[in-house]
Amino acid sequence: MSQSDLPAIERERERIRETYLRPEGDRPPSSARGLHHVAVVARDVEETVRFYQDVLEFPLTDIFENRDYPGSNHFFFDIGHDNLLAFFDFPGLDVGEYAEVLGGLHHIAISVEPEQWTRLKGRLEQAGVEYAELSGTSIYFRDPNGARLELIADPLGEMYGTKVL
Repeated sequence: MSQSDLPAIERERERIRETYLRPEGDRPPSSARGLHHVAVVARDVEETVRFYQDVLEFPLTDIFENRDYPGSNHFFFDIGHDNLLAFFDFPGLDVGEYAEVLGGLHHIAISVEPEQWTRLKGRLEQAGVEYAELSGTSIYFRDPNGARLELIADPLGEMYGTKVL
């Protein structure tokens, strides 16, 4: 993308904003109750449990057979506010390496209190997990499966000082 493309991109963003973004008081309520879970493929159940439960401190809440693939596990971690992060493993299938692809998952952003953010950053360092810190409130890193995560210290509904909800 060249610098000359930027004005056109901003004009298009503004057109979409003007066409579809309703003022807060004019927005209807969402039809959803919340995010039940996001499901990601795990290459190794125990490695995934150790990372999410022991490093990130997201408690494992259940594990049972995946109804879509006998012998596969479907397991869940509590990420707060009645939201879950779920995983499947597919024993015997070569699911390949994690890849960010168009139309696929880019990253999962999980909000944590600022004190937790600082502490969890230290736990990632202790575990030898490489991360990138941006804006002083976000850390991006990969889980053992290759999925990109973000821990963000901004409150739910805010991003980098901008109210998004």
